[in-house]
Amino acid sequence: MNSRRKFIKLSALGATILGGGFPFERAFAGTLGVAKTNKPVVISTWNHGIPANAAAWEILSQKGSALDAVEAGVRVPEADPEVRTVGYGGYPDREGHVTLDACIMDKDSNCGAVAFLQHIKHPISVARKVMEDTPHVMLVGEGALQFALEKGFPKENLLTPASEKDWKNWLRESKYKPVINIENHDTIGMLALDANGDLAGACTTSGAAYKMYGRVGDSPIIGAGLFVDNEVGAATATGLGEAVIRMVGSHLVVELMRQGNSPEKACRLAVERIIAKHKDVKDLQVGFIALNKKGEYGGYCIHKGFNYAVQDHAGVKLLDGKSKF
Repeated sequence: MNSRRKFIKLSALGATILGGGFPFERAFAGTLGVAKTNKPVVISTWNHGIPANAAAWEILSQKGSALDAVEAGVRVPEADPEVRTVGYGGYPDREGHVTLDACIMDKDSNCGAVAFLQHIKHPISVARKVMEDTPHVMLVGEGALQFALEKGFPKENLLTPASEKDWKNWLRESKYKPVINIENHDTIGMLALDANGDLAGACTTSGAAYKMYGRVGDSPIIGAGLFVDNEVGAATATGLGEAVIRMVGSHLVVELMRQGNSPEKACRLAVERIIAKHKDVKDLQVGFIALNKKGEYGGYCIHKGFNYAVQDHAGVKLLDGKSKF
């Protein structure tokens, strides 16, 4: 009789699972070791990602969307004049103009971007407006500025006294040579997985210091500086944008995750692809971070010195990205 009762109970449990009463992984997570998704989670490039993640976490922890979180997160360094590589207070180009680039991408592959935008403190929010209020993906230069002003963004002087002083000192020699992990960390890229299991990403920068007037790097280019595929994962890049663009780097990382690679391994394989395409990487830094649908994350770079920030239910971390050299 006891054996018959056990059989009936097990049969009923199986019918419930197969009939969709509750997910299989919930029924057997303890016995079969099915991994639980780490969500919500937010990751971003460099140590200025810590306060950025905190702003994103305020939204994620209240079951807000990943899209709202990444926008709110990267707005923090955009408004901070002490972060000299993003937004207000960013280093100018060689003619003294602060020009900004940004892009954003959501769970449905909607995306928006601005490039060579001047006088607007929060290019990420303009990029979101491009995504939501226009049929386009990218607006640049005067067109992007006109659009931003029409949307009510205030026109501001973004060149702070500190950045102006540094630019004038640079003019004495006018020598352009990126310095690894200093001038090269010209970006904040942020990726988030929300409580609903949806991904989004954002990337914003003032670009390489003392660049040629009109230069645009990888940061506002979907597939290069940022890519999100809600079935697989998301990736974002930092470092010398030209090298990232040539490999369509963030898209490459996501496709490598699609093939079954972990986020860290996907980042490493993409970095190795970039190294293979350059004769000399002594003065070249590129780094990637990636986040998959399980909430697993990782980062990798060419040279040591790159770090990234993580915030989830386990707390706040600043991790050193593994490097090839």
